[in-house]
Amino acid sequence: MRKFYGLVLITVLAGCASTTPTAQCDVTIRAPLEGAMLMVEDRLTNGCAYSFDAYMAQLIEVARDNPAAGNKRAFSELLVRISDQAVISKRQASEFYNRYFNIKFASLSGDYNTCSQVCPVRSKVISQMRDELRDKEVGLLEITGDQGSYYRADHLLQESELVLEATCRACDGDAG
Repeated sequence: MRKFYGLVLITVLAGCASTTPTAQCDVTIRAPLEGAMLMVEDRLTNGCAYSFDAYMAQLIEVARDNPAAGNKRAFSELLVRISDQAVISKRQASEFYNRYFNIKFASLSGDYNTCSQVCPVRSKVISQMRDELRDKEVGLLEITGDQGSYYRADHLLQESELVLEATCRACDGDAG
């Protein structure tokens, strides 16, 4: 009976060792960007969806090494295709794209009651927006060379900080 259990254990372990989905998902992504994106799309739609963040980080690095105005469109088209194939949600696709390539801040989106929801965590929201501005620097400046959009995003952050400061002071004044 012990031999039987030992044989079953060996069979189970051997079965686990032979099916390593992570091996098919572990890839090194290289330029050109369009080819890398096609490979990523193929992997994501064939069992490697959990590698989305790692793949996107590698694609960002490839794009940083090969800046071009068309990179913005290439990322947009990739995100649309993989969201259409239900690899990620449309919301995830939109948040990723906006974080890197849009002047508006995903960190401060939605229908918030500023006084009750944003003001108590204002410093955290501003910190998240500053982190996002660093990603916009990568996307807008380093990947696409779009200085105008980056500087508009930077200006928008500065304006948002001022508006939040004034709004939260007014909210505190209303409470007292």
